[in-house]
Amino acid sequence: MSLGVWEITIVALLLVLSFDFAMAFRQRNTETSLGTATRWTIFYIALAVIFGISLGHWADAQAQKEFFAGWLTEYSLSFDNLFVFVLILARLKVAKEKEQLVLLFGIAASLLMRGGFIALGSVIVSKFSWVFFFFGAFLIYTAYTLIKESEEEEWEEGRFISYLRRKGASTFTLALVAIAMTDVLFAFDSIPAIFGLTKDPYIIVTANIFALMGLRQLYFLIGGLMKKLVYLTEGLSAILAFIGIKLLIEALHSQHWDHIGSFKIPHISLQVSLGFIIVTLTFTAILSLLKTRKE
Repeated sequence: MSLGVWEITIVALLLVLSFDFAMAFRQRNTETSLGTATRWTIFYIALAVIFGISLGHWADAQAQKEFFAGWLTEYSLSFDNLFVFVLILARLKVAKEKEQLVLLFGIAASLLMRGGFIALGSVIVSKFSWVFFFFGAFLIYTAYTLIKESEEEEWEEGRFISYLRRKGASTFTLALVAIAMTDVLFAFDSIPAIFGLTKDPYIIVTANIFALMGLRQLYFLIGGLMKKLVYLTEGLSAILAFIGIKLLIEALHSQHWDHIGSFKIPHISLQVSLGFIIVTLTFTAILSLLKTRKE
């Protein structure tokens, strides 16, 4: 993308994010209603969809597919991140009127961390193609740990949080620290995942920003969704494992290992990746709704 496109995009996205943050700060002592959260969540999702469709007109079809694949994956990870936020704030008993500020900090910290990881990842990927072996293995391991921990329904504070509590830290401070630590873990997951779908820095940055837009409002909807989307973790695990395998295959090709004996290592196209992500998320949602309806 040209420098002009970068400048226009970044300025526009920063304006939207600044407006959202300003609104959060203004309403920091009030509880967000369900209706308000629903309207803003739909608005931000529509904004991402419109941007993705527009890419096909002023960029190309490849960029459009990469954006939607990246955005859906990152949004799913952000959704899962919010589940942890819900558990943290509930476990620490953060006052409802203080949740706005905690979420504001959490999303801002996530943006900064992902930005740093994207910059670092771009440099590493451009110089060391073998790093995809590490990225792929890490995503497969993450998928395994998500499945293994899917039965856990409560967040447990670690030693550092317990230490701060003993030292007299306020509930608000404990929540900020806990969410910052969670942001680091999710940034480690999200960046290898997006690099498995696209190497275009413009797509990586925009997909991540759009995935984080509206999360503050989505938080106030997610309580009910947690009880309905019971298979989201399993679906997300399948997506991460798939991208991990795709990265390992790309790493083999980058080292000119196109065959294992007589077996030809296949290429996984972006169309296949996007189709797998959409089908998995749809299938996960349908199975979850069928299960919760029966119960």
